[in-house]
Parts: sequence; C-alpha cells; structure tokens
Amino acid sequence: MEQNTVDATSLLLQSNLLRRIAPYTLAGYSRFRTIVDRDGAIPARIKALYVAVAATTKGYREMAKRELGRAHGLGLTYDEACAAAIVLSSVRGEGAALSYISALEAEYGVQSEAVSMPQIEVGTGEAEQNFLNYFGKLPPSLRKLLELLPMGGDAYYLMREGTINGTPLGAKHSELMLVAVLAADYSPLASVHIKGAKTAGANDKEIAEAIVCAVLTSGLSAWVSGANAMDAA
Repeated sequence: MEQNTVDATSLLLQSNLLRRIAPYTLAGYSRFRTIVDRDGAIPARIKALYVAVAATTKGYREMAKRELGRAHGLGLTYDEACAAAIVLSSVRGEGAALSYISALEAEYGVQSEAVSMPQIEVGTGEAEQNFLNYFGKLPPSLRKLLELLPMGGDAYYLMREGTINGTPLGAKHSELMLVAVLAADYSPLASVHIKGAKTAGANDKEIAEAIVCAVLTSGLSAWVSGANAMDAA
C-alpha cells in the first residue's frame, strides 16, 4: 500500500496523536481510505463525491469541501458534481442542499444564472403508477400520502424521479449515492435504494464500495448498517 499517498488525502491519518495511541485504528482506517481513494468497482472521482455528500449530511462542512476538491482533482466534472445537489435536495432537504451548493460553487468557480421556476404538470394517476413501477407495489407510506395529500404524492413523485433518473450521473450512480447517504445515517431505508441500484445495473461490489464511503464519515457502524441493508434488499 502506498501509505504516503493515502495519508495525503486524510487529516485523520495525519494526526500524530492517533499515530501514537491508535496504530491499529489508523492501520484499519487507511485501508478503508485506500478502497475509497482508488479506482475500483466505482471510479475514485465518484467515490470522493459520495464522501463529500455523506459529510455534508453529517454537518462536516470542512471535510465535505476537502472531498469535493479531491473529486474535482480526480476529474469530476461540474455537471457530475451538480448531481449531488439534486440528491441532497430530495433526501436531506434544503439545509444540506444549500450547504453543498455553496461548496460546489466555491470549488468550481461557477455561479448559476437566473432561471425561471419550472412548471411541470402531473397527470391523474401518474404518481401512483410511477411508484408501482419502481417499488413493485404501493408502499403504505406513499399510499397514505396519496390519500391524504394528493399534491404531496405528486411532489414526492417529482422529487424521487428527479433524484434517480434526472441527474448527470445516471440512475445507477445516483442510487448508489443514496445508499452512501443512508448508510452514513445508519438508515434501514438504504435497502430500498440498494434494490434500486441493482435494478439499474449495480453489482454487490459497487454497493459495498458505496457503503464504505460512508464509513469515512460515520465509522464502522455505517458498514454494519449498510451490510444489513444489503441482506434485506
């Protein structure tokens, strides 16, 4: 293992305190970093983006900025990086999305031009059919939303569709980004997007690498939670 290369990507590995008191911990962490930092089943530039997104959801702004910068250095395009703003808007809301957008614009030196608010019509039954196509059956939570707040059902459909099928990364890498975010929060809902990732063509090694990206922000429990979600998918 090229230890110096790995050390350069991680402030944790550069901690002299941990080098002295936690050699086993750092030796293990450096191996997880190697999985993330090098091309594997998923390109390294995409995995760096996943770490940046997971760090954003945890509120680790400086780590998010470092990892986004690393992704950029590995060749992540601006359009690819923009995919994370779409995903975060849907899966973690306004605060996380705006935090990421701020880092994105600073890293790439791009300010978005003024654009009018899009208007998209949703036909009768369109949201329900979309849910049935994706999930195979209508989840109770979405059935309740459609029954009680039909506009909310349409809203969920539009945000879900944009998050998965409307990003420059494509469905597979968008689903895997969702897996990384949910694993970072130890959420069993990761199983839903593991299924989605498989439907979009992801294999088990790609799913495992996406979960390991969450280990860097959320520790070993992220792997346990993600692995359990793999078994449940």
